[in-house]
Amino acid sequence: MQKTVFITGNSSGLGYALSEQYLSDGWQVYGLSRRGCQGLGHGLHDIKCDLLNLKSIEPALSDLLSGLSQLDVVYLNAGFLGKLNKITDISHEQFAQVMNINTWANKVILDWLLTGNIQIKQIIAISTGTGVSTSKGWGAYSLSKLALNKLLTLYADEFPDTHFTALAPGLVDTAMQAYLCDENRVSVDDFPSIQKMRDAKETNNMPSAQDAAHAIINAVPRLMEIPSGSYTDMRNL
Repeated sequence: MQKTVFITGNSSGLGYALSEQYLSDGWQVYGLSRRGCQGLGHGLHDIKCDLLNLKSIEPALSDLLSGLSQLDVVYLNAGFLGKLNKITDISHEQFAQVMNINTWANKVILDWLLTGNIQIKQIIAISTGTGVSTSKGWGAYSLSKLALNKLLTLYADEFPDTHFTALAPGLVDTAMQAYLCDENRVSVDDFPSIQKMRDAKETNNMPSAQDAAHAIINAVPRLMEIPSGSYTDMRNL
């Protein structure tokens, strides 16, 4: 049977690179993203969906995955950084936007997938080290990823037939890093943790999305050896 993977946020960055790699390996790829995934050709099944609109997610999943009986791997990859800011300067509306995309949209997806008739072997949520150790400026993003990590732990307890991992891929050269490394948009004086990212830019410490995707796919079997529901960092595999 041909293997299948479902990837959110596959229109760019790591999600696009994961889609590209799985397609080249002969998998059937099912993607959901705000802009839609273009140019990858045969084997891609793709639908547009803005995860900020929580009510739009279930109909999109039904359209995309209806009739599918199995998913070998699911990547909850879509995410939203928001603007780095002091915690007191982040409005409730800004917090809600980050939380909805990074946490609550994934709950809607997990509920739909796991209560349906699709057998799912492995679910990987793309997390971050800032969800474990916080730094100034990262408040909304850190809280949303911490909640996502704990969410997977809860699902792992209730769905023992599916393996769950919250995976921090490390620094990856994507649009998010381009924003963080832009001196005209983010000040190191205001947010000192950004310096390590700028130091890593264009070095082996910040691989391309393609290289990061290749490393993650190679690590997928090893993730099954870690207790389900765990958080892990690619650097520790």
